[in-house]
Amino acid sequence: MIEEHRFPCQQCGADYRYDPAKGQLVCDHCGDVQEIAEHGPWSNSIRELDFRAAIDDLLPLQEMEDLRVTQCPNCGAEVEFDPDTHATECPFCATPVVTDTGTHRQIKPRGVLPFILDERAAHDAMTGWLGRLWFAPNGLKEYARKGRKMQGIYVPYWTFDAQTQSAYRGQRGTVYYERRTVMRDGKRQTVQVAKVRWRSVSGRVARFFDDVLVLASRSLPKKFTDALEPWDLTRLEPYQPEFLAGFRAEGYQVDLDEGFREARVIMDRQIERDVKFDIGGDRQRIEGVDTQVAAVTFKHVLLPVWLAAYKYRGETYRFVVNGTTGRVQGERPWSTWKIALAVVLGLIVAVIAGFILAQGQ
Repeated sequence: MIEEHRFPCQQCGADYRYDPAKGQLVCDHCGDVQEIAEHGPWSNSIRELDFRAAIDDLLPLQEMEDLRVTQCPNCGAEVEFDPDTHATECPFCATPVVTDTGTHRQIKPRGVLPFILDERAAHDAMTGWLGRLWFAPNGLKEYARKGRKMQGIYVPYWTFDAQTQSAYRGQRGTVYYERRTVMRDGKRQTVQVAKVRWRSVSGRVARFFDDVLVLASRSLPKKFTDALEPWDLTRLEPYQPEFLAGFRAEGYQVDLDEGFREARVIMDRQIERDVKFDIGGDRQRIEGVDTQVAAVTFKHVLLPVWLAAYKYRGETYRFVVNGTTGRVQGERPWSTWKIALAVVLGLIVAVIAGFILAQGQ
């Protein structure tokens, strides 16, 4: 679901929006500015929630909320409407969406990473990225430059903390060399051949994982959002809806338990690296790892993304921009005539090179 928060201006009644440059609420109609209230001395600390309590549906009621949702028939994004809105366009794929009211119960966000880049900076980053794609159609580049406004959307993520203890079995390999005599070009030569001497080992490694980040949305290809990393989670603010003024926030589609399974894959990759380091030697073989996971906590957080979805000659192209760093990812468009031209030029160069070689011989 896509939720939009509105805050009426105290002076004129128009809507405030969060200004990334000022870090304040600004009314575009009359120019009134409002500070975002701080929580207090604990504001820099975002409280973790107990994972087992959430799985057992034992979280306090104040940690939950009910939202009205509609699902995009094309990309599956869940879009939330204002009460008076009966139709809109999906911000993820530009598909028309007609309201189909339903409710969804979810865990409230605990933290938000506010936008740093405004729309102009994000649009400049996107058009610069497109400009570096030589095989992209010129028409799409021009359409994107003159296109409609980009959407600022807070995308949902889970973060997980956990303490792990892992017992392992494996083998440590030590490289040594043997001399051998071989025949080369009819002559005997002595060479050194690498061999590995293996020895069985076992041991234990421990690691505390802090803020393992997992995407909780299916509306965008994961390869896009993964490529927007890294995210500076030290800049997370305790969730306040004022940060969302003028933007939208997507509700999570990846449930907590599914998110933790993905986090375990990330943890296991790091544990494997720890085990190999602990085995030591020149080579390592891992025969088995038994990991105990304890003290699992989590947060639902929102991270800022500028999004553009363009329909060009019947195809939808989506581009995403990290709202803090300006890193861009998107669907790579291809120009048929540019590819054909490159092939023709390549053939011409090959023919000329062949002619020069023939003349030289």
